[in-house]
Parts: sequence; C-alpha cells; structure tokens
Amino acid sequence: MKFALSLLLAAALCLAAGNPLGKPLTLKTQTSIADISAKPADYVGKTLQVKGKITEVCQAMGCWMMLVDPATKASLKIKVKDGEIVFPKESVGKIATAEGTLAKIEMTKEQAIEQAKHEAEENKKTFNPASITGPVTIYQLKGTGAVIE
Repeated sequence: MKFALSLLLAAALCLAAGNPLGKPLTLKTQTSIADISAKPADYVGKTLQVKGKITEVCQAMGCWMMLVDPATKASLKIKVKDGEIVFPKESVGKIATAEGTLAKIEMTKEQAIEQAKHEAEENKKTFNPASITGPVTIYQLKGTGAVIE
C-alpha cells in the first residue's frame, strides 16, 4: 500500500512539474515576449527564457511551436533542430516555458516565399505568394529546452 501511494505521489509531482522537453531550463528570470517583439535587436545572441500560450505546432515533425503572450498578443517562434526536441502536436492551447538563444534570420523575397509555402503545406493552410512583397527579417528562439504545462 505504501509503495502504491508513493508511486501515485511521484506521478502527481511529475504532472505538476509539466512535460519537460530537451535540456533542463536553467535561467531564473523570464523575458517577456512583448519586450522581445518591441526591441528584438537588443536580444539577438542572448540566452532567454520565455513563457506563453502555444498557438501553433509544426504538424510534420514537431520541430517548432509558436508562443503568444496572452496579455499583448505578441508572438515568438521557438525552433529546434529536427528530431532534437519534438513538440507534441496536441500542445496547442497549453502554456509553455522555453529557453534558447534569440536569432535574427534575414531572407530574400524568394527565400521568404519558400519558407512560408513550406510552413503552409506542413499545416495544411493556404498560402498566397503575393502576400510577401520583399525581403523578410524574422526573429526566433533557437530552443534548447522547454516545459509544457
């Protein structure tokens, strides 16, 4: 009986801690997604911890997720190397805390069209290439670890 109770308690503690993915989170403070969105250049190359609501997950390989700050609606993509971490596809709507390094990615118009087309295909969405009118700069967190609540 004690053993069963211990197992039950351990399972409850694991659930309370969330679903850890990748490397353990190490930072003690979080940077708001809104602050990053307002001045992304200030954070490029820095290791950050962010928290937000998951609004999208890569449906092909689980290699990225989009986090949104519920208060400001600012968003940030968390991207990992394919297969290094797999974000569960059923995570949309949950809260996640993620760590990684902010990267600045500059794409030509053609690269941006190909990237958007690829993501639209993965997520079974329509895409109009005319919606991209020139070069694009994006900022995303190169994720190393995350916890999904």
